[in-house]
Amino acid sequence: MGVNAIGPVEPGDDTYETRPTRAAATDQVAVRPARPHPLLTRHRRTALAVTTAVIVGAAGLSLYLTRPRPPAPPPPLYPSQTVSVTYRGGMTHPLAGDRTFSFTVALSQDSGPPVSIRRITQTTEALSVTVVPHTPFTVKTGTPRTARITMHIRECGNVQRNAGLPFLVVTLRNIRAMQLQSFILGERYAKDLSGALTAACPPNTDVMSKTP
Repeated sequence: MGVNAIGPVEPGDDTYETRPTRAAATDQVAVRPARPHPLLTRHRRTALAVTTAVIVGAAGLSLYLTRPRPPAPPPPLYPSQTVSVTYRGGMTHPLAGDRTFSFTVALSQDSGPPVSIRRITQTTEALSVTVVPHTPFTVKTGTPRTARITMHIRECGNVQRNAGLPFLVVTLRNIRAMQLQSFILGERYAKDLSGALTAACPPNTDVMSKTP
């Protein structure tokens, strides 16, 4: 009689219960980086932009303040250094007793800002002066002006007929200064002026008296 022997039952596949270890559990946790709040990110970007602009602006200002500066331009010349007066002739020859005569001068400027001709006169009280165009008028560089000077004899007895170097006194003004300048008009003017004075006030006549 045969006996079937039954030995210990062998465990089959997947029979043993397995438990995850602490390390395995840890491996299954996903690590995610923290994300800042959108408002905080925007604030940081704005602050960075402002800081950058301030740094750039400060650098530009420093460069502007430390840059080499060109020398200041020289001041304009005085008006007497740029304006000339020339006798152009046209002296009238008055008859005896006619105490008014006239002539022409040219005023020109070599360079510089415009010059205002404020007044034209002379030094003797025996003569009065009027000018056409009426003063003030302006003289500019490269544009000469002509003026007709009329003189009236107030008193023949005080007139110097043989003035050696008669001159005109002109008041000039530009952006730098106002000046009184005496202009000697030369021998031709002196000769023509002496002739006009002698014609208007002949010596040893009754026209030597004062004008009314």
